[in-house]
Amino acid sequence: MTTTPSAPLDAPDEDRLLAGFDATIARNDRIEPRDWMPEGYRKTLVRQVAQHAHSEIIGMQPEGNWLTRAPSLRRKAILLAKVQDEAGHGLYLYSACETLGVSRAELTEMLIEGRQKYSSIFNYPTLSYADVGTIGWLVDGAAICNQVPLCRTSFGPYGRAMIRICKEESFHQRQGYELLMTMMRGTDEQRAMVQESVDRFWWPALMMFGPPDAESPNTAQSMAWGIKRNTNDDLRQRFVDMTVPQAEALGVTLPDPDLVWNEDRGHHDFGEPDWEEFMAVVKGNGPCNAQRIAHRRRAHEDGAWVREAATAFAARSRIAGAQQARVEEESTR
Repeated sequence: MTTTPSAPLDAPDEDRLLAGFDATIARNDRIEPRDWMPEGYRKTLVRQVAQHAHSEIIGMQPEGNWLTRAPSLRRKAILLAKVQDEAGHGLYLYSACETLGVSRAELTEMLIEGRQKYSSIFNYPTLSYADVGTIGWLVDGAAICNQVPLCRTSFGPYGRAMIRICKEESFHQRQGYELLMTMMRGTDEQRAMVQESVDRFWWPALMMFGPPDAESPNTAQSMAWGIKRNTNDDLRQRFVDMTVPQAEALGVTLPDPDLVWNEDRGHHDFGEPDWEEFMAVVKGNGPCNAQRIAHRRRAHEDGAWVREAATAFAARSRIAGAQQARVEEESTR
C-alpha cells in the first residue's frame, strides 16, 4: 500500500517529495507502491488500472457466449483457453491496483454500482461465431496497440503486469486472424458472415482508444506523469495503419468510404467514428450495458459463499499455525 502520510505535510516536506517524484518521472524510472506519490497520480492510476481490470473480466462475457456453440472441439478448446486468459489478466490488474491502497472488493462494488467504467467495446453483442474471430483480430489488435506502450508506464506493478498480458493478447490476436482466414477460405455464407461481423465491429474498435485528444480530459496529465505514453489519436492512427494491410490479406472490406492512403502524411486517412454513440455507450446506454453488469453482479453474489469459506479457512489456518508454533516452542524448552 502506498505510504501516503496520514497527516498533512509541511510545505517544505511536500515540495521535497514532489521534487523527488518529478525527478523519477523525468528519468523514466518507475514509481513503486511504497514510494511517495501525489494523490492525483494515485487516483488516476486507480481509475485507469481498475477500468482495465474490469474490461478484462467483463470482456469474458461476449466470447463466453459462444463456448457451448463452437463448431469443433478444437475451436472450443481455443476459445475456452482465451477466456481463461482474460480472467488471469483481470487478476493481475486487480492485484496491481490493490498496491495503491484499494481492495478488490471495493473495486468490484464500484463496478457493479456504475461508479467505475470498462471498455465500451464489450457492450456490443456477439451475434455470430465470426464475432469470435473479429474480436480476436480487431478488438485484441486495438488492445495491443493501446497496451504495448503501457509496458513502459511509470507505475511499476502496472508495467510489469502488462508485459505478460501483451504477450498473451498478441497470441489472441493471431488466433482471431487465423479463425477469420479459415472462414474466408470456406463457403460464400462463411465469407458473408465474416464481412458482416467486421462491418459491426470496425467503428466500435476505433472507439476503444477513447475520445479525440481535444475532448479527452485526462490524456495530457496522464502523459505528463508517464502513465500513458501515447495520445488517443496517435494510437488510433497506429491501429488503422496496422489493420488495413491485414484486411486486404483477409479479403474483407473495412466499412469506411473515407479510408485512403495519404502519401503526404505517410498514414491512412479515415472517417470519424460516431462519438455520440460512444458517449451513449459510456454513459450506460449501449446495447448490452445492463446485461453485462447484471451478469457480473449475479456472478459476484453467487460467489459470496466461496469467499466466505476461503476467509474462514484462512482464519482457521492462522490459528492452527499459531498453536503449532507454540507447541514446537514449548517442546524445545
